[in-house]
Amino acid sequence: MPRVGKQTWVFSSEPRIVATGTVAGLVESEGPFGADFDVRCRDEACKTTWEKMEQDQFTQAVQVVLQKGSVTANDIDLVLGGDLNAQLTGFYFSHRDFAIPALGLFSACATFTEALAVAGLAIDSGVAHRVLAGTSSHFSTAERHFRFPTEYGAQKPPTAQRTVTGAGVALVGETGGNVAITHATIGEIKDYGITSPWEMGAAMAPAAESTIVAHLSDTGRTLRDYDCVATGDLGRIGHAILKDLFEQRGLPMDTDLTDCGMMIFRPDQTEVFSGGSGAACSSLVTLAHFVKKLEQGEWRRVLVAATGALLSAVTAQQKETIPAICHAIVLERKDG
Repeated sequence: MPRVGKQTWVFSSEPRIVATGTVAGLVESEGPFGADFDVRCRDEACKTTWEKMEQDQFTQAVQVVLQKGSVTANDIDLVLGGDLNAQLTGFYFSHRDFAIPALGLFSACATFTEALAVAGLAIDSGVAHRVLAGTSSHFSTAERHFRFPTEYGAQKPPTAQRTVTGAGVALVGETGGNVAITHATIGEIKDYGITSPWEMGAAMAPAAESTIVAHLSDTGRTLRDYDCVATGDLGRIGHAILKDLFEQRGLPMDTDLTDCGMMIFRPDQTEVFSGGSGAACSSLVTLAHFVKKLEQGEWRRVLVAATGALLSAVTAQQKETIPAICHAIVLERKDG
């Protein structure tokens, strides 16, 4: 596997996305991609705990992708992923009934593209033949962990984002699909001095700019080389900031520059504020929408640059600034 520039990996074997599994919450199922999700949860009443509900959704996404990929857990060499809960309990607890070697990852809401990057690395290096990569998140688990419990009823500002409820998992293999993972650009940590947990878009926009610019520099490409460039979950506020940063650099805005957090909800849905966020935001949009566009031949190449705010419940209470990171992956349609 060669590396170009400082931050970009090139996967010579072009690992393929063989199958996908998506499980979406109630609000997400009512959004623009509701019909594209494999499982749409119609009831969000908490029968046990919010955390257990998130674990069940992650488990269900794994079961869906195994069935669609016509494989069993015994056929999988490695599972990669994460969530927003402390000690990655969403990931680890949901996989404890699967006898698969596991690596938990954390880049907050950028964990999905991190997982795809490591999956591509595992396949390209030959240490694995089939890898599962996925993430989960839940509105109420994230609120309880990072801000205020849902039951508290705290009023949110317009800049806030709604954490996506759901899980998305990809089966990555050496062959078997026409969508390949060809590049991964690993991000650097950026900190713009934002301290408010309601200002995730502002905190993460500089990281998105840094990684996308590094990717273009490393590969010699321009934004025009992509049918779509999508950030992970900057929301409408962060997306506007990113466009301003690009304009200051003189980058042309003549490609489809969008954001998974803006796409997953309709603007008129209640209490979605600036858009979506959460570890499942980019996995659901990428696997239910972007991959389908590539599979159907409507697009040829997509850059997904998921962003993550690296705060914790402790650092937020200590009024620390919020560093952020962005990892980007390139998905390309490969005919034949």
